[in-house]
Amino acid sequence: MGVLRLICLLPHALSMGIGSLIGRAAHAVGGTRRAIVRRNIELCFPHLTAGERDALTKRHFLALGMSIIEMGLGRWGSDRLHMRLGHIEGMQHIDAAMKAGKGIILLSAHFTTLEIMGRVLEQEGPTFSAVYRKNRSAFITELQRTGRERSADETIEKRDIKKMIRRLRQGGVVWYAPDQSYDRKGAEVIEFFGVPSMHTTATSVLARLGKAVTLPFFPQRLADGRYKFRILPPLEDFPSGDNAEDTRKYVSVLEEHIRSCPEQYLWVHRKFKNLPDGYPELYSDLDALK
Repeated sequence: MGVLRLICLLPHALSMGIGSLIGRAAHAVGGTRRAIVRRNIELCFPHLTAGERDALTKRHFLALGMSIIEMGLGRWGSDRLHMRLGHIEGMQHIDAAMKAGKGIILLSAHFTTLEIMGRVLEQEGPTFSAVYRKNRSAFITELQRTGRERSADETIEKRDIKKMIRRLRQGGVVWYAPDQSYDRKGAEVIEFFGVPSMHTTATSVLARLGKAVTLPFFPQRLADGRYKFRILPPLEDFPSGDNAEDTRKYVSVLEEHIRSCPEQYLWVHRKFKNLPDGYPELYSDLDALK
């Protein structure tokens, strides 16, 4: 953390260059993680050649390395830096929901640029609550929670549904990334890029009980080192009463954004694990991909 703090004092282009070097090193030595990324990309982009998949894998590791620097910038970077680097498009959708007295779910996902989003939202948007997940490591959990509290009014552990609903009913804003399902409870098998995957359906419950508008909110790191954050129009007929169908709507919008910057989605996560009996185990033969 001390080294990261020092790196964040450097000019932005130089610090991100160091992040890229970290990513290159991780790609070179991280055999198992490299294999997970390759398997996920193989499943989601079967039309790519082997060479194209390898190139995308390398670009993803560069994005991962830069995400470490961005985690530091989200914690220590100046407001001036974030105003210069990023801008949010679609703030009118938040304004409209707030004028209607609605709570707002900012529906995001796990992109490598996730940790820097909050700082820009803090400056351009309303106060908000940020959802986080407890990690196996207490240190990582505290790092993530306190980092997000640099921008958010409060943080809410992802299993604390009651607290999220209470905030939404008060007309608050909850920033939520539900694209990773870690167990089968409250989840459905829903295709992700045509591949069966476990997805939590909690977003529909939050929208219904919290009487909230659901706005997709996605980031993108641009080639010039700047960032574009987009708030999309509310999901139509959401919640519809069919939690699985609502989740498919979210997944469809998410897939569309991933296609615009595929290297920036968090492919290092085992996206297709914990499937029910009868589905294939997609990570059992990773040695061949290391």
